Amino acid sequence: MKITALAGGVGGAKLAHGLSLILPPEDLTVIVNTGDDFEHLGLNISPDLDTVCYTLAGLANPETGWGRVNESWNAFANIEKLGGPAWFRLGDRDLATHLERTRRLKEGKPLSQITKEFCEAWNINPTVLPMTDSPVRTMVETEEGELAFQEYFVHRRCEPRVKGFRFDGVDVAEPAPGAKEALQSADAVIFCPSNPWVSIDPILRVVKQINKPVVAVSPIIGGEAVKGPAAKMYRELGIEPSALAVAEHYRTILKGFVLDNADRAFIEQVESMKVKIRAADTLMKNVEDRARLAQDVLHFAGSL
Repeated sequence: MKITALAGGVGGAKLAHGLSLILPPEDLTVIVNTGDDFEHLGLNISPDLDTVCYTLAGLANPETGWGRVNESWNAFANIEKLGGPAWFRLGDRDLATHLERTRRLKEGKPLSQITKEFCEAWNINPTVLPMTDSPVRTMVETEEGELAFQEYFVHRRCEPRVKGFRFDGVDVAEPAPGAKEALQSADAVIFCPSNPWVSIDPILRVVKQINKPVVAVSPIIGGEAVKGPAAKMYRELGIEPSALAVAEHYRTILKGFVLDNADRAFIEQVESMKVKIRAADTLMKNVEDRARLAQDVLHFAGSL
């Protein structure tokens, strides 16, 4: 079964890893959000792309979900001591990734090619693609004005009240080479449990159309996001955060929806949208949970 998965950061990376444990590498493509990419300290940083790659490579920090395992912080500590911007933490191993990516981008290589080369170096066998080689930047509209995503998410710690989102550059962005082909050749497309507003929506705005069965996994369990500001965003946009709200967000393209067993009360309402539903234990605390959920999602996708 050929699968193309759309993923943001930590939750998306975990399910992508689970899928990679079950599927042959040639049958899995992961298209990753790059709307939260930005420039910091003169470096091109791709947070979601790096989180997915580090996780697939077994290099991710298991405690934070972002950054590298066994990290050191010498460069960051010295930047901070010298009075540099210390709000976005970069470990020494992680810093090497950004330095080398920036060098290759300045040479004229596209992000998709650099990602392919990094995956080869890290022994990542499934195909990992940025959603586009063009700059698309997620802007968060807040009551304090418009903020670049990392300014809102990391520097301001998601404190400003959200009013909406804008994806700068999305109208002219083309999917990365191989992304359209991966979507067309897939037996099913899986939306990993990532933030619908700022992780999956930017990808959908770039790829524009999906003609294969779509299965989404809810990133919200019991009215709260497992990680990140998704639930807060829903509330501030006047929507009660829930698995049902996630299903409604995607309802025009969904064939199947996976929610947590804690949210079984929404099954009937989701089914009323003419969407097939599966309840499962969706919280991924360890590698075994990732593989178990991935297997469940694949069985469900195969039944549609």
